[in-house]
Amino acid sequence: MTEQRRAVNLANLLTTIARRLPERDAVVHGAVRLSWRQLDARASAIAEQLRARGIKRGDAVLVHSPNHHELIATMFGIWRAGGVLAPANFRLTPAEVADLADLTQPAAVVCHVDYSQHADAVAKAADLRGDPLWIAAQPDAPGAIASLVEPTEPVPDEPVWNGDAAWYFFTSGTSGRPKAAVLTHDHMGFVINNHLCDLMPGLAADDVQIVVAPLSHGAGVHLLPQVARGAKTVLPTSEKLDPAEIWRLVEAERVTNAFTVPTILTTLTRAPEVDRHDHSSLRYVIYAGAPMYRADQEHARTVLGDVLVQYYGLGEVTGAITVLPPQEHDRTPPEGVPFGTCGYPRTGMRVSIQSDDGQELPPGEQGEICVAGPAVFAGYLRNDEANAAAFRNGWFRTGDLGMVDDEGYVYVTGRASDMFISGGSNIYPREIEERLLLHPGIAEVAVVGVPDEKWGEIGVAVCVPSDDPLPTEDLREWLGRSLARYKIPKRFEWWDAIPKSGYGKVVKRTIRERLLDREQA
Repeated sequence: MTEQRRAVNLANLLTTIARRLPERDAVVHGAVRLSWRQLDARASAIAEQLRARGIKRGDAVLVHSPNHHELIATMFGIWRAGGVLAPANFRLTPAEVADLADLTQPAAVVCHVDYSQHADAVAKAADLRGDPLWIAAQPDAPGAIASLVEPTEPVPDEPVWNGDAAWYFFTSGTSGRPKAAVLTHDHMGFVINNHLCDLMPGLAADDVQIVVAPLSHGAGVHLLPQVARGAKTVLPTSEKLDPAEIWRLVEAERVTNAFTVPTILTTLTRAPEVDRHDHSSLRYVIYAGAPMYRADQEHARTVLGDVLVQYYGLGEVTGAITVLPPQEHDRTPPEGVPFGTCGYPRTGMRVSIQSDDGQELPPGEQGEICVAGPAVFAGYLRNDEANAAAFRNGWFRTGDLGMVDDEGYVYVTGRASDMFISGGSNIYPREIEERLLLHPGIAEVAVVGVPDEKWGEIGVAVCVPSDDPLPTEDLREWLGRSLARYKIPKRFEWWDAIPKSGYGKVVKRTIRERLLDREQA
């Protein structure tokens, strides 16, 4: 009989670094500058408060807050108490957060003081043990995290075991009700080491990261290797992305690394402030979450130098599928492939391109990208149907289409659900989008398929102009020089902005619905 094995509680990252580097800066947030000792003490105060409310190993704690230094302390306080972190995107509505509470059934809620309606919605959807704890509340307010007394004695990290949940990682919900991917303590231990190995080799206590994406998602995972190595974290104070503040902080704090998504990276590198501040301290600017168009990628490299690190991954694989390090960004794709690679498989992970019946396809053939390895999640919380659909023969099915070349480099050719069929031909939007973004008159673009009586579906290109909208026939003629005629969108629309999710991803479902609503109006 196999004996159950102990895992390492994620809170131990903070426990260890606070003991080793107690007075070094841990978090900078406006005028607040916390040392590792101070951050550890605040996490302990939160853990004690949760334990006093009866929170024990395996209990979920739903957290709803924008980025804040007390959010970071809360994450580690929950883990120290043995709880499962369930962080919601702060842009969700109260009703959407209530759905998350109904799914995870949290025993407690921690909420930013500006979002009391969300806390009320959670209280109605779950059986909570006590009133909410409040992030960013005045110290004299009931339940304010700032009022918690920091313990004088060390608070131990709750023992956990292999397979114990640490994080309910919510999918972005671009279609249907969001799901909760279960990330365990032992699984996350692998992911942290993999990030350090493949994304940020050599990360150390002298490094500094700046957070430009919600800590409730990929940026929260990126935080953990920083804590493991004692690297300082800088939090901007602006409620929305402010390139001026970001680049000022990069210079002032000598930031060395950041995690972002392509849309945010493009915004930052096209902002005039990037040229007004010294960003030579940057070593790794890591981007993921969606394919980055070649034109935007090349512009970012021109501005920042060879510091870009791309990875391809989903929340279910905690981002750890492929990596493309800085020196590989010039890699030439195989003949006939219109976009670049997202890199090679991450250390300890395996990628397989499979046909519809689960057969592995040879290099050069397109199929579904499937993944195996220790970074793959434990499954979806309380969702047997989704688990059955997500796995086949032990492989996690990403739902993305791709191919590998002869050397094992992976190319994401599109989302299976993005493909549409027009006149009997399969159309993959990403190829068209890559071409359109090479035109100087187009700043952003998204191509979707919509129903059509004659063709079954037709392509519609929704474009954001760099200046004034361009004549449709000029664009058609320009595309026709490099793209087969059947792939050219039948319609072009000019919008002020492309709809994006709370994580900065283009939401094609929303675009498609808006187009259909206009046709029916």
